[in-house]
Amino acid sequence: MKIKLDRIISIATLAASVTAIVLVLKRPQPVAPATPPPAAVAANAQSFQNKIEQLEQATAQGQSGAEIRLNAQEVAAAIAQATGALSSAPAAAASTAPASSGGADNVLSGDLGAGQPSVKDYQVNFEGDVAKGQFLTHVAGKDVWVTLEGHLGSKDGYATFEPTKIKIGDLEVPVSLVNDQLQKRLLEQRDRLKLPDSVGGIKIENGEVVVSNK
Repeated sequence: MKIKLDRIISIATLAASVTAIVLVLKRPQPVAPATPPPAAVAANAQSFQNKIEQLEQATAQGQSGAEIRLNAQEVAAAIAQATGALSSAPAAAASTAPASSGGADNVLSGDLGAGQPSVKDYQVNFEGDVAKGQFLTHVAGKDVWVTLEGHLGSKDGYATFEPTKIKIGDLEVPVSLVNDQLQKRLLEQRDRLKLPDSVGGIKIENGEVVVSNK
């Protein structure tokens, strides 16, 4: 009976491992609609820039507590400009570019191998008060999708991110298992999370990014 039990446990462990690998390599459900045509992306990038300028003008005129609202399409277009997907990235858009994630810290503590993976594709979306980001990174010869969900905020002039859900491929990873490593990664690149001096706060509300001045 012991031999049979050991064999069953071994088979179950192998099956679980294979399932985990399949889930890790599987593409998850996209967090955002398909990328719009280039003309629409350029228009959204311009809308982003216009709103940033409105906030700057309000600050210059001494209007405290003014705010702007940015939707996911505008933010994604600004990131596209800042990362070179579109030409002539404005300085304001560049300030919103996400810090290099290191492929979610080598896909969250190097589960798929060492090296410094690069982001090949990404999606951004907002639902309620939750920010959702999904990116494709190349690790140990494999393309892997990493999905992050959480709350965007600000503290002491810097943007903050508190994850509520993390997935590698289609496999959900306990946040408590990787949050310390993620926060360490963000702290290492804190200079890229600094908000402009005129910005008083940032948050997600009703599916939009709300940016207020001081």
